[in-house]
Amino acid sequence: MRSRRRLPVLIGLVLSLAANGLAEEQTKTTNRYAAWSQGLPTDPSFFPIAVWVQSPRNAQRYREAGINLYVGLWNGPTAEQLSALKAAGMLTICAQNELALNSADADIIVGWMHDDEPDNAQSRRDGKGYDPPVPPSQVLQKYHQLRDRDPSRPILLNLGQGVAYDNYVGRGVRRNHPEDYQEYLEACDIVSFDIYPVVHDKPEVAGKLEFVPKGVERLRRWSKDQKVVWNCIEASRISNVEVKPTPQQIRAEVCMSLIHGSQGLIYFVHQFEPRFQEASLLEDPELLAAVTEINAQVHQLAPVLNSPTLEGMLTVHGGSPNQEIAAMCKRSADSLYIFAVNMRSDAATATFALSGPEVDARAGIQVEGEDRQLDLRDRQFQDEFPGYGVHIYRVPLP
Repeated sequence: MRSRRRLPVLIGLVLSLAANGLAEEQTKTTNRYAAWSQGLPTDPSFFPIAVWVQSPRNAQRYREAGINLYVGLWNGPTAEQLSALKAAGMLTICAQNELALNSADADIIVGWMHDDEPDNAQSRRDGKGYDPPVPPSQVLQKYHQLRDRDPSRPILLNLGQGVAYDNYVGRGVRRNHPEDYQEYLEACDIVSFDIYPVVHDKPEVAGKLEFVPKGVERLRRWSKDQKVVWNCIEASRISNVEVKPTPQQIRAEVCMSLIHGSQGLIYFVHQFEPRFQEASLLEDPELLAAVTEINAQVHQLAPVLNSPTLEGMLTVHGGSPNQEIAAMCKRSADSLYIFAVNMRSDAATATFALSGPEVDARAGIQVEGEDRQLDLRDRQFQDEFPGYGVHIYRVPLP
């Protein structure tokens, strides 16, 4: 992810998760954030939905779109930025400086952040080429400095696309060295990463949304589920003048992320080409409406998303060996929720089989947000998925 300075969502993790050895129970978000007295809210109804490096003057508009967190403040934090965010009721994770540590508005600061993407090759000060990535030991040293000054807030580290894409040339001499990431993960409490497959310029990544959950899986595995994992979602054309993400693609990336264990979302909304727009999402009625709708559903289901993922009560089968449906199941007071996404661009048919004594063998299933119902017969149901399609099912409990 780049700021302006560098213009140029059962009961088990199945199929793709199991294939990667990640069928562990997802840890509660609320328990993770309770470790910091001035960190993110621990209310189960809170789910972090952030925007990356945006002007505080737009905070109210972002709140209306379902954003509850600013990650990064351009050339800040300054007193004016913190004051504006507090007036809008917007939380922030920002750089640590003396002003922020002592500000009367510091109660909106819920975390500190490292410099962006230390895992990438670093531009030289003279603009002539690149130096290697910042060594993990140096990032760890800074982590200790930030934590020593203020242990009451978590520290976020955002990493680059090498998390999911080993051959990323932007890592310079550390290209194809994924082993570095276990060391970087020692230097944070919350880790996020960014890859934007819709607008990507390399054929091996372009259009392959599955790179997003791949990175989430890797961060969970590399950290042995000891770190809070977030990830970034593309919500602009960035530098691609021919393509921008569709509402359906954004929804798929969000659902893939949540199913694979992401506990926070960060929208990247900068556009660099054909002209620079810092807040391009706010100027794009189609994408703004889509993101607002997606965020509203995430907030509505936050208590469900923040609950443990259930294990051993669901199996999912695609209609052919080449089909892959990822799913997770969680429980509310009166229902089971199954979140499912087609992990491929081709249409697929999926059969879901539920087990467990509390499941009514012939219950009706509500497909959330789609105004349709399915029948559960002998604890099974079937549904169709378009390419990268998303369905959320609610199964009433007896």
